[in-house]
Amino acid sequence: MRTALVIGTGLIGTSAAIALAGRGVTVHLRDHDPARASTAAALGAGTDEAPEGPVDLVIVAVPPAHVAATLAEAMTAGLGRGYLDVASVKGGPKRELEALGLDLTAYIGTHPMSGKERSGPLAATADLFEGRPWVLTPTRDTDTEVLNLALELVALCRAVPVVMDADAHDRAVALVSHTPQLVSSMVAARLEEADESAVRLCGQGIRDVTRIAASDPRMWVEILSANPGPVADVLSGVAADLDETVRALRSLQSADEDKRRDGASGVEDVLRRGNAGRSRVPGKHGAAPTTYETVAVLISDQPGELARIFADAGRAGVNIEDVRIEHATGQQAGLVQLMVEPSAAPGLGAALQERGWALRTG
Repeated sequence: MRTALVIGTGLIGTSAAIALAGRGVTVHLRDHDPARASTAAALGAGTDEAPEGPVDLVIVAVPPAHVAATLAEAMTAGLGRGYLDVASVKGGPKRELEALGLDLTAYIGTHPMSGKERSGPLAATADLFEGRPWVLTPTRDTDTEVLNLALELVALCRAVPVVMDADAHDRAVALVSHTPQLVSSMVAARLEEADESAVRLCGQGIRDVTRIAASDPRMWVEILSANPGPVADVLSGVAADLDETVRALRSLQSADEDKRRDGASGVEDVLRRGNAGRSRVPGKHGAAPTTYETVAVLISDQPGELARIFADAGRAGVNIEDVRIEHATGQQAGLVQLMVEPSAAPGLGAALQERGWALRTG
């Protein structure tokens, strides 16, 4: 691939453009808002000048509702040899294109499984897709050259290609992306009118659950409008679990011992099924989930403290598999949770204590 045209310079489009431009591809940028394309160009994503002729690959990075129309316009104008979109739903745009009677041999639907709570070109980074799945949904009509261009794009962005059927993809993202967004937002909505005394007690758990609730509502309305049926199906199952859990909790309030026992069993059931589901989430680098030991270190909010912990762990010969930071309320301090292989935890704890770090146990 030598040339590309990115239509839509939001987070995804600009990140892909920056990655391609950084690896020698001549990238042209287009957006309904010329200022966004200019911003993306200033960030090193390419040029906002129109290409002189057809490019190797046209990448459509617009909201799902506008994908089909944008692709149809680009195909009719002959802007490229191959065309793909990066929308988060795949079945709907494909059916719209088929209804328009377009030749889809030069098109493939794709979806990079990566993003941020922030949107727009200023949030873009060249490494947004590194190590992340990038779904490709070729059909029997997809031209081999177009599939190869899509695979080259994925490789240049250092993502991992995953081939799926379009409708299977939409059911999958309803479960692993779209429903979690709504559930996170619903939990966060409980905080809107909560007493300040309650909000001050927020810890890492509520931060984890509500992190993605900070996402742009307008963007998510567009995404959910393109995949409402599969999301509603998953939410229906969540609602059934929620109703049963509410019933179980009410039973725990009963004076009747049998009802309390039944309530405890119901709560335990949903928690155990949650354990089982969580255990299926891929671990580091997409491998099977691994159980790590946590070494919790008290840390002051001072420049260089986190780097010093990592350096001390390195001197101890321990690889940090994952890390989380929990900030203390009302204090310039926090807790760094270092996840390591269980066999390495005792040695790391001892080494850090020798270097003056305070550990939290229990």
